Amino acid sequence: MSLALIAGRGGLPARVAAAQAEPPLVCAYEGCAPDGLKPDLTFRLETLGSLLAHLLGVGIRDVCLCGAIDRPSLDPAKLDIRTAPLVPQFKQALAAGDNGALEVIKTIFEDHGLRVVGADELVPDLLTDSGVLTRELPDEQMRRDAARGAAVLDGLATLDIGQACVIGREQVYGVETIGGTDHLLTTLPEAGRDARAVLCKGPKNGQIREIDLPTIGPGTLRAAHAAGLAGVVVKAGGVMLLERDACVALADELGLVLWVREEGAA
Repeated sequence: MSLALIAGRGGLPARVAAAQAEPPLVCAYEGCAPDGLKPDLTFRLETLGSLLAHLLGVGIRDVCLCGAIDRPSLDPAKLDIRTAPLVPQFKQALAAGDNGALEVIKTIFEDHGLRVVGADELVPDLLTDSGVLTRELPDEQMRRDAARGAAVLDGLATLDIGQACVIGREQVYGVETIGGTDHLLTTLPEAGRDARAVLCKGPKNGQIREIDLPTIGPGTLRAAHAAGLAGVVVKAGGVMLLERDACVALADELGLVLWVREEGAA
């Protein structure tokens, strides 16, 4: 065994694990257990130093951070002796934006001799070919909304606050913040339904792809439909698609457009 998954919530860790020739060591963050995958061990931020020592001790060389983990707080009373030296880096990470925090975490693993690999590197078909995947096709308004969404995401990147937005009739109905895509979709104004709005999702400019590449799955499509949206548009090469065939079938069933859009596409 040479691969460990640093696993959070959702179906991505199980998808990555299933694609490996040898079962990886599954290390789940406490309170963020992955779906459909039994952890071999759990850890907290305050015990990360001990986790790193354990990984090296059992011959782990590569780690893949996959799944959703809420931004943790640091409880000094729970720090173990191996983790205490990492506190200055933790404080730097907790004070930074999303990308800055992830850069610090990536550096901690690499400083201990571990290679951080992306889920898309381990499972290349998580990134699907570009094009409209569904029977329903984008109309001219949706194409304009998708272009507007791409521009909004580029703007959000400089603020380091989110990877998704909702656009209808070229108006911004919502942007993803710390609550994630689910929170975005459940808090949209009712007017988005009448606008045939779309969810646009893509990585930030300068995204740390090995750790935080955005992901959608059947749950995203159900939430988009429940919010009254007309489609989901993701950036080609920048968003992982869990259960591709199930997503396409579900989008067709719900009457949604599912579009893997090339940058700059009309």
